[in-house]
Amino acid sequence: MIDPLTTLLGITSLLAGLGGAEAFVHRRRLAQIPTRVHVNGTRGKSSVTRLIAAGFRAGGRRTCAKTTGTLARMIFPDGEEFPVLRTGRANVIEQVRIVETAVAVGAESLVVECMALQPAYQWLSESKLVRATIGVITNAREDHLEVMGPTEEDVALALCGMVPIRGQLFTAEQRHLSIIEQACRDRRTQLHALPREQIDAVTDEEMSGFKYVEHRENVALALSVCRHVGIARRVALEGMWSAQPDPGVLTEHSLDFFGRRIVFFNGFAANDPESTERLWNLAIDRYPRLSRRLAVFNCRHDRPERSVQLAKSAARWKPADRYVLIGSGTYLFANHAVKAGIDPMRLVLADQRPVDELFEIIIDQCERSALVMGMGNIGGPGLDLVRYFRNRSAVRPAALYAETA
Repeated sequence: MIDPLTTLLGITSLLAGLGGAEAFVHRRRLAQIPTRVHVNGTRGKSSVTRLIAAGFRAGGRRTCAKTTGTLARMIFPDGEEFPVLRTGRANVIEQVRIVETAVAVGAESLVVECMALQPAYQWLSESKLVRATIGVITNAREDHLEVMGPTEEDVALALCGMVPIRGQLFTAEQRHLSIIEQACRDRRTQLHALPREQIDAVTDEEMSGFKYVEHRENVALALSVCRHVGIARRVALEGMWSAQPDPGVLTEHSLDFFGRRIVFFNGFAANDPESTERLWNLAIDRYPRLSRRLAVFNCRHDRPERSVQLAKSAARWKPADRYVLIGSGTYLFANHAVKAGIDPMRLVLADQRPVDELFEIIIDQCERSALVMGMGNIGGPGLDLVRYFRNRSAVRPAALYAETA
């Protein structure tokens, strides 16, 4: 439960950090960027941010973008990107620097991923720092419940904190659309809700242009925003196809390791139970003949709620032969997994191990062939493990995949 005093002190500190004179200068800078897009949601924020920015660039708009996903990145009008340098933990105030940089390079459009989790900060980030002309909510799912919960409906309400006033709001969310509609009415914002038919209208041929696994909902949402600002569909798509994906995007890596066939799926970035299960099923359906299935869960001691959710949910999925637990706080996951019905003999605990040792532990469980899927969290050893497999394999094209969200 969120402590009201802590929240109040945090907001006060944030406002103090953005003092009167600086706030005035920041507002003036914002006014120099006619199109400001603020992207929020449970899944797909980084991807949609990158897709919209790529579509804008292809349409001739001088565009900057900033993602906070797997690795925080500032993307410039020529598509080149650089890490966002931080002296401490991530802080929403860094959006001020992003706006300043965008103005300095003459950007006419800025696309930023919402980096706030606390419901109060979500509104503060929008109303004081971004003041979007276009808002985007990708979806609302059960994640970060310790901050935005306790229910999925509460997550939807929290995400609506960044709905702009008298602007435009685009969403592909289906289940909690009524909550988003109410927020848009309250703020006199025009809602553009993508129906299922519009998402399905993104063709297999259009999806085959991506060299990684992208989701149809993300593409449809980005195309809708691009169309709103006058960019033709084909032009926007060609920009999206050529854009660099987020480091945490779903990829497949195939290894022939001393006679063993191993297929590794990077699903670490999909860390809510619903999305993760869909990716797990996708991987299993894609490779039904591999002799073993290994589910690798990257745990974080500072994300206990996520570990509990995934442990309970995994017990209901198509079973794995081994559940390899890496990262920190693995015993919490193991405890709830066993209580939910997972055989403790199938658990492999590899808490706080270096990546080369993790690779060997996983390989030892693979026998003659195996499907290995990483999930839970991309941070910590997750990204390192992806790189370890990627550097020993080849990435397969997205055209081979079925769609998942």
